[in-house]
Amino acid sequence: MDTISNDRDDLSNFDRPPILVAASSEAARARATRTIRATGVRIAGEVSIGEARDRIERQVSASAVWLEVDRDGGEPLDDLLTLVNRDVAQGRYAAVVSAPSELIDPIVARLLDSDVEIVIDGDDAQRAAALAIATSNHGTALRISDISSDHSAERLRQLSDEVGRIAATLSRLSSVPSTASRASEAPPPSTLPPLSADTIRAVIRARRLRAHYFPESLFADPAWDMLLDLLQAEISQLRVPVSSLCMAAAVPATTALRWLNSLVQKGMFIRRSDPHDGRRVFVELSPESSGALRRYFAEVEKAAAVI
Repeated sequence: MDTISNDRDDLSNFDRPPILVAASSEAARARATRTIRATGVRIAGEVSIGEARDRIERQVSASAVWLEVDRDGGEPLDDLLTLVNRDVAQGRYAAVVSAPSELIDPIVARLLDSDVEIVIDGDDAQRAAALAIATSNHGTALRISDISSDHSAERLRQLSDEVGRIAATLSRLSSVPSTASRASEAPPPSTLPPLSADTIRAVIRARRLRAHYFPESLFADPAWDMLLDLLQAEISQLRVPVSSLCMAAAVPATTALRWLNSLVQKGMFIRRSDPHDGRRVFVELSPESSGALRRYFAEVEKAAAVI
């Protein structure tokens, strides 16, 4: 494990709570500090993953902790993620975890139902936006200044719109009759015509074909893509880890995780820890979502038969 020096222990000299950086390598540390400094936010210290737990536990004042991970840190990383998850839940500070896509599963396994912002393979704008969102949720919103004046400004606006779309979608779901009340008015899934995994796979293939003829961004609908993937897995009696579901969403992994967390909070998806691997989490449809999807396909088949 690389050791990263730190000679700034006196946090009281800063005019506002700064950010502590913990990184898995020198390259990771450099990337994290470049992002944070570009936003105009001060850095309290820079430590390795192995040193981070002790530093966090004696930290006097910090607006956020930034974990930059570019390799699997094993048990020390797991322990640090568990600590950060607990502290963020208790409102001690905000946190951002930045990592490559191959580390999605072990990271998410330690951050279940968490307010920690996760950035996967993120560009500068995504990383800056994650910091702004994390600190805003924590109630210590930081002014993201310098980066908004460069070429990333448009990307930041797009990311803000993305978060707004998720919130609007969930708000619309809240404004319609509950799934439970609709279910009471519709036949239970067991009375519907059988639905095959091949049917769902055909729908997914048809959705992917659109990208051959039109810009893929026109049809980005990660929530629906994840619903279809989980329904296909349910019918085939397969388990879907978080990393696979993010791939099925056909959007950047950071966006997919944001949607996933929102849909879990909404009760449409259920996350379950892998009993055989503590570093992996599976996702499945809630019974209500499964029933609604099956009734939807029954109605679609009925409409197609009429046509």
